[in-house]
Amino acid sequence: MIFNKDTAQATAEYLLQIKAIKLDNANPFTWTSGIRSPIYCDNRKTLSYPRIRTFIRQQFTKLIHEEYGDVDVVAGVATGAIAHGVLVAQDLGVPFVYVRSSQKEHGLQNKIEGVVESGQSVVVVEDLISTGKSSLAAVDALREGGFYVKGMAAIFTYGLEKAIQSFKESNCMLKTLTDYNTLIQIAQEKGFIKESDISSLMEWRSNPEAWRR
Repeated sequence: MIFNKDTAQATAEYLLQIKAIKLDNANPFTWTSGIRSPIYCDNRKTLSYPRIRTFIRQQFTKLIHEEYGDVDVVAGVATGAIAHGVLVAQDLGVPFVYVRSSQKEHGLQNKIEGVVESGQSVVVVEDLISTGKSSLAAVDALREGGFYVKGMAAIFTYGLEKAIQSFKESNCMLKTLTDYNTLIQIAQEKGFIKESDISSLMEWRSNPEAWRR
């Protein structure tokens, strides 16, 4: 699922350094879904760091070239991936569109914002993959809009089994710059967590809903 090992390790270290990803077994975070989690991810923070922002853009561009080939359009998932998607589209010299989480209730009532031409190939840029539900809803919207979706590129994935199965069922390829396993490895090597934290972190990933219930 990760693009390549070196990129995965470098991306994970960057995310930890700027606290875009926080790990805390003692004081878990609560997601909007109600899941209690020892990890919190906000990759929008990367946009505030030019060097890291540039690195992510370059790696996304390289990933798309190597994994998906030529594309007609880049699509970002609102709201977290809009800025990264624009940067990648600029690098590739192709148009950009973005997909709303829900259809507008006024005006043209668009779910896809931008110029849509049926039959165009598109790669979807996402900042984070959790359960995969919102990400794949964007894929569905693009397909319904007439796009040929080549796949998705994301900064980070938790690697939850639910998401893995959902992407398979949707026949959508997913490639990421880094993932949960790499993050835990780098977090231990760089002293962000203790070795005693690892079992709990891996237990959470195997069954997030049941963790510490």
